[in-house]
Amino acid sequence: MGILEGKKLLVTGVLMDSSIAFHVAKLAQEQGAEVVLTSFGRTMKITQTIAKRLPTTPQVIELDVTNQEHLDTLAERAGEVLGSLDGVLHSIGFAPQGAFNFLEGTWDDVATAMHASAYSLKALAVATMPLMSEGGSVVGLTFDAKFAWPVYDWMGVAKAAFEATSRYCARDLGPKGVRVNLVSAGPIRTTAAKSIPGFEQFEQTWSERAPLGWDINDPAPAAKACVALLSDWFPATTGEIVHVDGGVHAMGQ
Repeated sequence: MGILEGKKLLVTGVLMDSSIAFHVAKLAQEQGAEVVLTSFGRTMKITQTIAKRLPTTPQVIELDVTNQEHLDTLAERAGEVLGSLDGVLHSIGFAPQGAFNFLEGTWDDVATAMHASAYSLKALAVATMPLMSEGGSVVGLTFDAKFAWPVYDWMGVAKAAFEATSRYCARDLGPKGVRVNLVSAGPIRTTAAKSIPGFEQFEQTWSERAPLGWDINDPAPAAKACVALLSDWFPATTGEIVHVDGGVHAMGQ
């Protein structure tokens, strides 16, 4: 039996098979979970195609986390597929190109980044609560927000808000028996990463500073941490950020 045997999970953010979310879905299925994916708009067909590369092809339901109607009907629609939920993976982030210039980014750019990349954690958690059983788990993916990184700019600020949001969600969902934790992954060469101008600067930093080394093409370590947090193996852990970055977060300058 796998560590997710009998679990029912909703996984967001599967766009390509290079994504961390894809590897979470794959490993979750291998560990015994039943999985449903989400996507929306023009990416629906892409996600449905990529879903066929998983061990078992899951259903893909429509979800734009900035669309309140989608959120309001999510529990009903996911419930029709899974009946209940034991865990949710939040692997969502978006910022307009203008948000990657800190001094010139407009409020519209920043507001979009905050809505899609930070507030969406609370929105997704609340939307799935009607299906979530006691002992459930919400896991999100972040990029260490303690620092002012090159080129990350307002997305970095959004990630700081995301990390704070996870702590407040942990506080308010804990009495319901639901854990909320994050995995802070090192840079992975995903579709989202490629949309960040100057992303190669991160790659250089990690190759030089990770004591364990770091493979920018390997999402598996981060995916394994997500699956562990979605399982019952961390029953008393919430509000935590687990770093899966080769150790860079612990090194001095």
